[in-house]
Amino acid sequence: MDLKEKFEKEGNWLFRYRSYLPLIVLIAGTVVYLDTKNHPHSSFPLEAPYEIYYEFFCLFISLFGFFIRLYTVGFTPKNTSGRNTREGQVAEALNTTGMYSIVRHPLYLGNFFMWLGPGVFTGSLWFILTFCLLFWVYYERIMYAEEQFLFRKFGDQFTVWTRSVPAFIPKLSNFKKSNLSFSWKKVLKQEKNGLAGIFLIFCLLDISGELIVKGTDFNYFFIVCCILTFIMYWLLKYLKRQTNVLNESGR
Repeated sequence: MDLKEKFEKEGNWLFRYRSYLPLIVLIAGTVVYLDTKNHPHSSFPLEAPYEIYYEFFCLFISLFGFFIRLYTVGFTPKNTSGRNTREGQVAEALNTTGMYSIVRHPLYLGNFFMWLGPGVFTGSLWFILTFCLLFWVYYERIMYAEEQFLFRKFGDQFTVWTRSVPAFIPKLSNFKKSNLSFSWKKVLKQEKNGLAGIFLIFCLLDISGELIVKGTDFNYFFIVCCILTFIMYWLLKYLKRQTNVLNESGR
């Protein structure tokens, strides 16, 4: 098996389980965070009065990534830019406008920032750098497999697009407005778990960090938002499965 075939095979396997394997990194990050809480002098500002500002900065990083995903999905047609895993690669059309006019993999860019937030939250520089390296190795395979699939399906159209649009670092000057209107229904249907997941992770990290140092200075903003976003998640899940409220033709 040559390297191209090996990379594509590995990328397709990682693509299928891309929603689950990063949880290993999350578990490792939690262990690192609890250690830095016990030894705050060896980390970023995890002690008062700076800790609260640092926590919100980390949350902002994750929300920025979520916004990238939200904006990307909202302007895409049906059966593109999805969360499919079992079915493998799916693309009925090649997206080349909106976020896809400035970067070829905007959803993975969004994922990077969403996961970077909790990584920075650990306060460990070596863990942050390790996360960035692992993310690149992990998603490089997925992006390679995805692009091989798109090349075989769209041929020259895909090749022309890749010549002017970078894979991961956006080129803002390339921006082309999408012909589609923004679909909140599609966003709510596909991205309903993203916001709840962000606040759940930050809430659990904050609570576990306080408990391990026997503290009570919990971030109640995280706790309240975690509860509210989970209520929203279950409501949207019900609407998606039991009603047609979130259905929209062509989206």
